[in-house]
Amino acid sequence: MNHMDHTGTSTMTMAATATSPVAAAATTGSKGHGMGGHGCVISMLWNWNTVDACFISSTWKIKSAGMFAGSCIGVILLVMSLEMLRRAVKEYDRYLINKYLASQGQPHRPISSAGKAASDEGSPAPVCATVVGQGYRPTLLEQAVRALLHMFQFAVAYFVMLLAMYYNGYIIICIFIGAYLGSFVFHWEPLGVGSSVQTSATKEATVCCG
Repeated sequence: MNHMDHTGTSTMTMAATATSPVAAAATTGSKGHGMGGHGCVISMLWNWNTVDACFISSTWKIKSAGMFAGSCIGVILLVMSLEMLRRAVKEYDRYLINKYLASQGQPHRPISSAGKAASDEGSPAPVCATVVGQGYRPTLLEQAVRALLHMFQFAVAYFVMLLAMYYNGYIIICIFIGAYLGSFVFHWEPLGVGSSVQTSATKEATVCCG
């Protein structure tokens, strides 16, 4: 009886010894897949990872220094496109207002510091204050275009936010560079004078005559 108990105990011990490496390997494999599957290097803390780093998905895995440099350039262009979309939204709203004013027979004229538009003869011309007060409601197609531009702007901004959440120092620096270059290129506008000392980027895009 004791011999049988000893044999059973030895068999159970050998089985546990044989299965423990398998269980450990399975546990290690699951942890590795969760933290950085497919050989990706992912960190939720500030890092300077380059080769083997992954962004957004495992398909965007950095396999060489040249690929990382291309990704950095792509991030800069992505942020610049966000600034371009912001400018496009304002310019499209401006276009709609100017088109509406032209249809109402009210030409676009600059406003002086006194708040009146100057005519060609030097006498003050009526300002389109009534149009500003009433506002202009876009048509269904025009509003669809405005909503589409807003959707693109929202999508690009969200994608940039996801990239920043990888806390990669190089990528975050590229985001800052893209914001600088995008603002430099797409928001280089005339500065206001007189009573409106501000850039045209800070104005409402739907303000007529301005």
